[in-house]
Amino acid sequence: MNMKEDFFKYQSQTSPYPLAMEVSHAKGSYIYDTSGKAFLDFVAGVSANTLGHSHPQVVNAVKNQAEKYMHVMVYGEYVQEPAVQFAKLLANLLPDNLETTYLVNSGTEAIEGAIKLAKKATGRTQMIAAKHAYHGNTQGAMSIMGYEPRKRDFRPLIPDVDFIEFNNENDLQKITYKTAGVVLETIQGGAGFIEPKNNYLQKVKQRCEEVGALLILDEIQPGFGRTGQLFGFMNYGITPDILVMGKGMGGGMPVGAFTASQKLMNELNTPKMGHITTFGGHPVIAAASLAVLNELATSNLMKQVLEKEQLFRKLLVHPLIEEIRGKGLMLAPILKTDNITNFVVEMAQKEGLILFWLLFEPKALRITPPLTITNEEIKKGCNIILKALDTYSDQIVN
Repeated sequence: MNMKEDFFKYQSQTSPYPLAMEVSHAKGSYIYDTSGKAFLDFVAGVSANTLGHSHPQVVNAVKNQAEKYMHVMVYGEYVQEPAVQFAKLLANLLPDNLETTYLVNSGTEAIEGAIKLAKKATGRTQMIAAKHAYHGNTQGAMSIMGYEPRKRDFRPLIPDVDFIEFNNENDLQKITYKTAGVVLETIQGGAGFIEPKNNYLQKVKQRCEEVGALLILDEIQPGFGRTGQLFGFMNYGITPDILVMGKGMGGGMPVGAFTASQKLMNELNTPKMGHITTFGGHPVIAAASLAVLNELATSNLMKQVLEKEQLFRKLLVHPLIEEIRGKGLMLAPILKTDNITNFVVEMAQKEGLILFWLLFEPKALRITPPLTITNEEIKKGCNIILKALDTYSDQIVN
């Protein structure tokens, strides 16, 4: 059997029709298949490869740490330099009340920890999330997923969850004295890269303060420079009680974390081991995360993000594009039909450009390239998208 046949036989799939590219290696903004063909990457591992593929500082951090030590003890027992340095630098870059970080293995695990923390700190049980929200696929995270077709087969899930419509201020009255926490994506991802409007997040925060609920912001996608700020909430004039992160944090390594005040985070100490993980804070992954954070804090990459966004918006003008949603390098051109979206994704891959879909908006194209992408690479990729749109138009006409 060849590798692709083995892939389908021995590895469980997430969808009936995976793209099934056979990967040889990846560098910078490109992924190379086993035939040697280069693919310009406009997806970045679904917002995970903040600094592109095999960034030298991330690779060196991983190598250096692996030679010193790897896993030595479950989370929170030993003092391990990479994890401590990362948490300290993160605290220095965040508002004062976001000072203590719990390192875990993925964004969805960070969501689980944040839900537990909100319930423990408030003594309440109700969680509120947004319709068409996506926070991960574990049972707790799925419970606050605002999309019933994706979760009905896995019920029963966590009880006492209610949903509000993102940007609908009238729904804020659903946040009451029974509410432990409100979990929102700062920018809705799977729903189609929808930004908060009319100071919506500020109004949510105000309502939470009125009733004593905690605001949890999911920055798993917008975080680590993707919107031009270190975290998306910094664009909207508010600070969450609990900040959740993942994806781009590790520069291609699997990681997640949630951050809050030290007082709030101490709630997880009673009962003892209120939240526990074996591999959270893994020294190799923490070293990679520290390398990413250092690069973002000391380079001009985040300043360049909004300029690159404007270049995308300038170039991606076509009759089949209805609008472009999102902010920074978290963009979603909305095409006229989902058939067009499918056609463009598939043709783009044949032309050497990687695009992808969003979970709940079938007309959207995902554009989440590495922050290190160059203007020339943006122009090259946009030309392929426009070529695909023109080809689709020609087929319809003819």
